[in-house]
Amino acid sequence: MDFSLSPQLRELQERTRRFIAEQVIPLERDPRQSAHGPSEELRRELVGRAREAGLLTPHASKALGGIGLTHIEKAVVFEEAGYSWLGPTAMNIHAPDEGNIHLMEEVATEAQKERWLRPQVEGRTRSCFAMTEPSPGAGADPSMLATTAVKDGDDYLINGVKWFITGAEGADYVIIMARMEDGSATMFLSDMDRPEIVLERSMDAMDSCFTGGHGVLRFNNLRVPASDVLGEVGKGFRYAQVRLAPARLTHCMRWLGQARRAHETALEYTRRRQAFGKPLAEHEGVGFMLADNDMDLHTARLNIWHTAWLLDQGEKGNYESSRAKVICSEAEWRVVDRSVQMLGGQGVTGETPVMRIFNDMRAFRIYDGPSEVHRWSMARKLVHLAETAAAAAEGPA
Repeated sequence: MDFSLSPQLRELQERTRRFIAEQVIPLERDPRQSAHGPSEELRRELVGRAREAGLLTPHASKALGGIGLTHIEKAVVFEEAGYSWLGPTAMNIHAPDEGNIHLMEEVATEAQKERWLRPQVEGRTRSCFAMTEPSPGAGADPSMLATTAVKDGDDYLINGVKWFITGAEGADYVIIMARMEDGSATMFLSDMDRPEIVLERSMDAMDSCFTGGHGVLRFNNLRVPASDVLGEVGKGFRYAQVRLAPARLTHCMRWLGQARRAHETALEYTRRRQAFGKPLAEHEGVGFMLADNDMDLHTARLNIWHTAWLLDQGEKGNYESSRAKVICSEAEWRVVDRSVQMLGGQGVTGETPVMRIFNDMRAFRIYDGPSEVHRWSMARKLVHLAETAAAAAEGPA
């Protein structure tokens, strides 16, 4: 790996940093926000600013109007965008849209891209991804998928309930994961303004940074024509991996920006705030926390860049993205938690952005797979590799 940034990438990094500082952060206290995220009006204003700055949907292909960033380039730019909780919304790289754009570019037909993807890349529409279900349906274990799709002539009838569906309120289209009659899974596309799709409620959540919040959706005999199947019938779980491995990593990138901001806020405060005759940063207990923050930020960034590099080499990166997701979600959380501690009373109030970052980030250790599930999956793969190596070393019986 070459850790140097090209002049073009460094210029893009600096341009993104300036855009976030000058055009996005001033809107963080804009009243057009609720517990369920920025309003559509605010989102459109932010998107307009990014469009004018030439930074809208940079991960999309050049053919669709994006910059066509590689995974490594995304790592650099998305970290800068994530410095503000409104940055990903402004640049149209927030979840779930960022992952859906990647999936649609990889799998959708040309007709589907023109109908759903191009308006989304242009920032005119939003999407959601409907996979997670209430018990006993799919959660961390996708094999428990309960939503069904039954063939009916040339169409499919979809029935089921999904929840924790990020961005559901106000989304223009949805990607639905449903179980087929043979037990396989398929992804379907549908406009959200269908009467058979009911947004039952938006869920109360710790975070408030995702446009559209997290919704509960019910599908009541939703009729989807075969032309709106995403990819091939029966390959839903395979396509989920196409989406999830890069999407796990882009979460790490964006939250790294938030963690860096929390650290820099704490560093600025502790080097100025006096206590017991000297700045807080000169007290060993505080100084150690600053050093630990720096180590966690660097560790997270190295894992992101390495996994991004592997994806750029054409590797699937499933194992590595799981590893990065655990390392980054926990390291970045520790950074924010220490920053709250160093800020004292200011860390648990809205006097600084750190309290907001703390509330928003906690869920990162749960969504896209809890840390425990990723550790379990990694352990299984490690054991399998060890057993395979042992069997090969023993040779034929």
